[in-house]
Amino acid sequence: MKNNELAHLRLEYSREELSEEQVDRDPFVQFGRWMDEAIAAETPEPTAVCLSTASADGRPSSRMVLLKGYDHDGFVFYTNYNSRKGRELAENPYAALTFFWPELERQVRITGLTHKVTSEESDEYFKSRPYTSRLGAWASKQSETVESKMVVMAEAAKLAIRYPTGNVPRPPHWGGYRVVPDTFEFWQGRPSRLHDRIRFLKTDDDWQISRLSP
Repeated sequence: MKNNELAHLRLEYSREELSEEQVDRDPFVQFGRWMDEAIAAETPEPTAVCLSTASADGRPSSRMVLLKGYDHDGFVFYTNYNSRKGRELAENPYAALTFFWPELERQVRITGLTHKVTSEESDEYFKSRPYTSRLGAWASKQSETVESKMVVMAEAAKLAIRYPTGNVPRPPHWGGYRVVPDTFEFWQGRPSRLHDRIRFLKTDDDWQISRLSP
């Protein structure tokens, strides 16, 4: 497709609107409401979220991860601590999350400080993962250059022999992170690109609600 054709691709959003009066005063409750509606609408991978991190010198990187839990303490995902995102979070603990549910014409942006979850939390979730996924956590040196796919597959095969009963321990280099929000932005698509954007900004122990220009 040519650039001039790409430039003319657009959708007109008109499903719903969002106002300051409509949103819950608690952004976690509002997020839960939208997440439940995304699941009920059977959107593909409703828990998929774009995680953005940055190195100490400010070079950003983004990738999709899966949300594995959230409450008023924050939003949790799991990964290899030695991966690029793990290394960047060690240098710069601030991160951004972006959820996009196009079927509902909605987006949620979250920013905040990130820290590792407890070993107990990581152990509990790791045990719940499929057997092959647990083997994969050991076999993959995530984000490192690899000679071929067969190198990783061969390592996974060795691990299957080593742990034939499925009792695979959690690797010390693998676990969870929790993003503790200091901002939320709820975006609802609207006609003529005049979208609704409601921001929650953390102030001491409260949240300040405001509307942003689209």
